Amino acid sequence: MKTNYHTHTTRCHHATGSDEEFVLSAIKGGYQELGFSDHTPWKYHIDYISDIRMTPEELPEYVESIRALQEKYKDQISLKIGLECEYFPDYIGWLKEVIKEYRLDYIIFGNHHFHTDEKYLYFGRNTNTVEMLELYEKSAIEGMESGLFAYFAHPDLFMRSYPQFDQYCELISRNICRTAARLNLPLEYNINNRMVCNEKGEVSGYPCPEFWQIAVQERCTAIFGMDAHDNRHLENIKEYDIAMKELKQLGIKTIDRIPFLNGK
Repeated sequence: MKTNYHTHTTRCHHATGSDEEFVLSAIKGGYQELGFSDHTPWKYHIDYISDIRMTPEELPEYVESIRALQEKYKDQISLKIGLECEYFPDYIGWLKEVIKEYRLDYIIFGNHHFHTDEKYLYFGRNTNTVEMLELYEKSAIEGMESGLFAYFAHPDLFMRSYPQFDQYCELISRNICRTAARLNLPLEYNINNRMVCNEKGEVSGYPCPEFWQIAVQERCTAIFGMDAHDNRHLENIKEYDIAMKELKQLGIKTIDRIPFLNGK
């Protein structure tokens, strides 16, 4: 079954395409099921405003929009409503209330910041020291052990900014993969970086081959993620097929669907 549960919208301020254009592109790309998982809002304790996520006030319209599209395209594609969330301990109670209030289908774990983006830097651009690697590992394991998430999105995100895969990367990768395997939590094979390579046509970061070799050794489970920030990404059949071939060559157990919360 061709599925993708990692799809963003313009509400995150760094995506292109209307909600309906994402649905139409998914249909064109041959998907049977598409999950929207835009960056979650957080109800911060201070007046901090993030520039990479919707506000809590925008959340009702996000859900209403996708629900309307569910009905409109119900005979062509299955649509699910979710969020991509960090593990921010101080705000998890609020997030659980949101999941129940809006009857979300699922949430995925995007480990972008340590405990809160009010204070800590983005791992994808600032993990260039062993200390930052250790913070990434700590929050990754805390998030996985919370039991909140359907899967761990781009678990190798730290390689977007760490200079090379060294012994420290190997250690934290093994600890992350062992935790994921113990919890039976899938790891996402994310190809967004390949679709938004730099002006020189260079791709770095993830999927990180060394990380995924460790994932195989630790008997992890993988799930594909387009991480679509442009509706046209969902029409990119070539990259999808390449990713599926790579996962097959890895010999890692792969799933194409996730369990849903059913309003819980």
